Amino acid sequence: MNGIIVLNKPKGMTSFSAVNTIHKLTREKAGHAGTLDPMAEGVLVVLLGRATKAAKKFESSVKVYEAEITFGVETDSLDATGRVTATHEIIFKEEELKEAITGFIGEIDQIPPMVSAIHYKGKRLYELARNGIEVEREPRRVTISDIKLRSFSGTTAEITVTCSKGTYIRSLCADLGAALGCGAHMSKLTRTKSGEFHISDSISLEDAIKLHNLGKLEARICPV
Repeated sequence: MNGIIVLNKPKGMTSFSAVNTIHKLTREKAGHAGTLDPMAEGVLVVLLGRATKAAKKFESSVKVYEAEITFGVETDSLDATGRVTATHEIIFKEEELKEAITGFIGEIDQIPPMVSAIHYKGKRLYELARNGIEVEREPRRVTISDIKLRSFSGTTAEITVTCSKGTYIRSLCADLGAALGCGAHMSKLTRTKSGEFHISDSISLEDAIKLHNLGKLEARICPV
């Protein structure tokens, strides 16, 4: 089997575990074209067999995310899985939120979160974070093509973000909260698109297992 399976990764599972499940089903070399945090769900492009050689091409594609931001609460991981480090009163209005959003559209410098898989002197940042160690991170240049505000309740907002490879939506949410003076964290995340692949093209891991058991999984593999 050589090609691509567009997987809808479930919440609570690492990208590695999802890819490894497909690897065990197909008995083919498997990789992915851009990781998703365990708390996130949505499009995970799984590459099989010779298709793994095209990983860099797919990794560099534009991504689209739907995220929920919770304002007034900061966490050490910048998302809902982390420890609360500060709480603040929310004093901004929707128009101020819309104005703040415009400041993050375009090429921006983003500091990666400590709880991330980036290497630092031979170790992953999240390994250092687990031991209570925080190190200075170099800002990274990313491109955010568009941010659409889908809803705002006064304490939470739902946004759709179109961005380049390497963009941390957690960092965007936290930076947006900082710009509004109340702090924030990412409380939900769904990747709806990765390059040409939309969530409507995807299959769940459960369905992938069922199709494999029926001998029909190969029909869902896209050629490179």
